[in-house]
Amino acid sequence: MSTDTPPEIDESARERLIDLAAEFYDQFAAGEIPAMEIPTRTKSNIEYDESSDVWVYGDRQSTRSANSVRGARKLLKAIYTIEFLADQLDADRSSTLRELYYLSESWDEEEAQFNDQDESNQLIEDLEIVSKVTREDFHMRPEESGATLMGPLHLREQTRRGERDIHCQEDVGEGGYQIPNNPDTIEFLDHDAEFVLCVETGGMRDRLVENGFDDDYGTIVVHLKGQPARATRRITKRLHDELDLPVVVFTDGDPWSYRIYGSVAYGSIKSAHLSDYLATPEAQFIGIQPEDIVEYDLPTDPLSDSDINALESELTDPRFQTDYWREQIELQLDIEKKAEQQSLAARGLDFVTDTYLPERLDAMGVL
Repeated sequence: MSTDTPPEIDESARERLIDLAAEFYDQFAAGEIPAMEIPTRTKSNIEYDESSDVWVYGDRQSTRSANSVRGARKLLKAIYTIEFLADQLDADRSSTLRELYYLSESWDEEEAQFNDQDESNQLIEDLEIVSKVTREDFHMRPEESGATLMGPLHLREQTRRGERDIHCQEDVGEGGYQIPNNPDTIEFLDHDAEFVLCVETGGMRDRLVENGFDDDYGTIVVHLKGQPARATRRITKRLHDELDLPVVVFTDGDPWSYRIYGSVAYGSIKSAHLSDYLATPEAQFIGIQPEDIVEYDLPTDPLSDSDINALESELTDPRFQTDYWREQIELQLDIEKKAEQQSLAARGLDFVTDTYLPERLDAMGVL
């Protein structure tokens, strides 16, 4: 299946992979132990990049070296994966991350086969970092995320049958426009949008669409579908950067949902090498805020021990080091409560679209 990626990008990605494999052979030829260095992917190795306003990896490095049996196996798996990816690009084919895991079982060297999908996923991330090529340009796809958008946006997408123009209200059903794996193949043609509203849950997304919030306020509603996929974060960044649209993120009021906002705005720890590509640092958090729980007396659940631990961890997370987040997190630890987006329905089905969001957007200067 063709991926509709320009041939020059495919060739560049293939060359970078081949160059990486060649480095291992050069190390062998020089009598050196082959090794590959990558940034340490931990919270303690995340630092703020003032030039791009996103969080990126720091200077700490981890080494994948053949000086141990375990390290040698990792490099062997990397070589086999590089060969597979290079062949895939040469044939203009694509595969999923899940398929890569199963494909390895057919490799002739048993030691090169992956033990589980987490291992193959991590290796693809390693190759992204050291080659500076995204997995999308490797023609590697995740399983379908199902994330969608709905709003006054006219775009052109590439399909196997050629280009197709789509209006993301008039030409789609109630489910909206499904975001493709590689949003860089989309061309934005026109829009009447005022801002982008990223929504965590499907229930809230459906409420906004049913109430016509996208029409009434010129809103592009992006359904994050929980922790957002890379494609969802990429199209959100493009909507902000290329169409100059403000981005606000609307989630549940709990520590795990705050991390959903953090991944949209600042990037995630595991993909910090792609923060410039995926993160939208100007994105603002609209709610549910802990202060909303108090102000609107929302129905709540008690914080669990894991919730409390997560909130305390966020107090030291570099992505949440602002006065706003410290105040909100400390308030939540004090009241020991959390609330879902749909808890706003306790004040009526239209409260979220008629009152809560307009008032919050106005206070934030978005409307």
